[in-house]
Amino acid sequence: MAVPFRRTSQTRQAKRRTHYKLSMPGMVKCPQCGEYKLSHRVCRECGSYKGKEVVSK
Repeated sequence: MAVPFRRTSQTRQAKRRTHYKLSMPGMVKCPQCGEYKLSHRVCRECGSYKGKEVVSK
């Protein structure tokens, strides 16, 4: 097996890892209450989905 002759520097290592980022999930505003929620899910604040109340609070 081939083995690197020199060690990878911290700078080069960091440059390679610049694309390893956390991405924010798709958040949308709830049309009923205006709070942010995950898309295609029931709103945690008001319990509505697609304009209808699904969960009563």
